[in-house]
Amino acid sequence: MRRNLSELDARRLLSGGPVVLVTTRWHGVANVMPLAWSMPLSHEPPLVGIAVHPSRHTYDMIRFSEEFALNFPSRRLTNHVQYLGIVSGRDVQKLDVTKLPTFKAQRIDAPLLEGCLAWVECVVEEVLRLGDHHLFVGKVLAAQAEREAFEDAWLLADDDLKPLHYLGSDLYAILGERQQAKLRTTEEGAIDLGETAEERERREEEEALRREQEDKE
Repeated sequence: MRRNLSELDARRLLSGGPVVLVTTRWHGVANVMPLAWSMPLSHEPPLVGIAVHPSRHTYDMIRFSEEFALNFPSRRLTNHVQYLGIVSGRDVQKLDVTKLPTFKAQRIDAPLLEGCLAWVECVVEEVLRLGDHHLFVGKVLAAQAEREAFEDAWLLADDDLKPLHYLGSDLYAILGERQQAKLRTTEEGAIDLGETAEERERREEEEALRREQEDKE
């Protein structure tokens, strides 16, 4: 049975994508913040977007440095991700407190986090104000991933090599398994969605009955 939701719940319905740890560096100081609102924006040139509230310390770090990196954690970093979202980089040197090891990025000054599954390095192309958040449009300069975790798509062969997904509050998840769609066509050229002859016949009978009932009404 359907139930009505608050308009604010729309963002929860869209949750479930990979959470990223956004790393930045400005004037020799590095910071990291978990973020769920990230998205691809363009294929050519390769652009991605992250939505950041102006109150966040990372907002200033990106605005001044004009670059950022996306680090894709696995479930092994779940507790780190939650903690990093609670404290502010204005008050705590997060990388020092969490003792997360880093390594040098290929094209930007922001550090990359060891223990993650993939990394994307970006420079800021544009900043758009959208409601109470700002969308940083980043041009991808470099991307890399662990071979065992990603090859054209997430492999999902090992639970510890699956990206961590954010569901809201303190809830997280990992994907189960890959499903491959298989589309075929019938002799008539229609798309076959995998129905058996009996299932198709039953569906057509139900549709005919429904049309008949609608005509009577």
